[in-house]
Formats: sequence, C-alpha cells, structure tokens
Amino acid sequence: MITITLEHPVQEDLALLHERHTAAMHADTPPESIHMLPADALAAPGILFYVMREDRAPVGMGALKRIDAIHAEIKSMHVLVEMRGRGLARMLLGHLVTEAREHGYHRLSLETGTQASFGPARALYLNAGFEECPPFEGYSLDPNSVYLTIRL
Repeated sequence: MITITLEHPVQEDLALLHERHTAAMHADTPPESIHMLPADALAAPGILFYVMREDRAPVGMGALKRIDAIHAEIKSMHVLVEMRGRGLARMLLGHLVTEAREHGYHRLSLETGTQASFGPARALYLNAGFEECPPFEGYSLDPNSVYLTIRL
C-alpha cells in the first residue's frame, strides 16, 4: 500500500532517500547549478515536506516551498530508482499539485536540470501540464537549468 504524508524531513529512515537524491543531483551537474536543499533546510518554516511510503518504507519524497501567498515551488522530489517505472513519481507529483491547491497556491513552479539524466523528470512535469518559464524567485538564467510552472 502506498501512502503520502506530511512528515519531518530529518528522520533516520529517510537517510537513503536524501543520500540518493543528493548523489543524483551531483552526478552530472556543476556545483554552482545545484539548487537542492539538504534535509535540515527542508525543515524550515514555509516548507511542507511529504514522504511516500510503501508498507511503511520510504520510497519517495517531495516538498512545497512557499514563495508568496499564491506561488510555491516544488523542491527535492525524488523516487528511489529501484521503485521507478510504477507511476510513483506521477502519483507523488499529483499529490504535490493537490496539496498546493488545498493550501491556496495559484501557481506552482520548479527548477530541474537540462542534462539527459533529467529527461524523465522534464517529461513527467511537461506531461502534467507544466510549461517552461523564465527563472523565478532567486534563480537566474543557467544553461544547466530549466524552469517550469503551472497555473493551478
């Protein structure tokens, strides 16, 4: 059984998720183009952190970071590689979009990589209705980044 719940990002059983996410972000992205947040930063005010579990074991995570009263950003979305191909990322993204709506956001944006390794993520977001946009809140043009947004 798959569940997605609001949880604290710093938990012992989430270490593998955070390690894998960090490794994936550093695999082929220059350090100056990495915009992920470490686990402790995901505990900051204004961030809602969600954990996807299968039979209580964490298999995915994602966060919503408040930009302003009507705009939020998706941060640290990750599904363990061995769990991919089952539609879990699509399920997690759908949950984040629903939560953003329920929290009153009218726009949801994200930054992801331009490298081939980020191709599946870009396809997921585009298939969900996200569209390319200019850099938003704190970002700048970067050849290693693509910015996407969706109106809710």
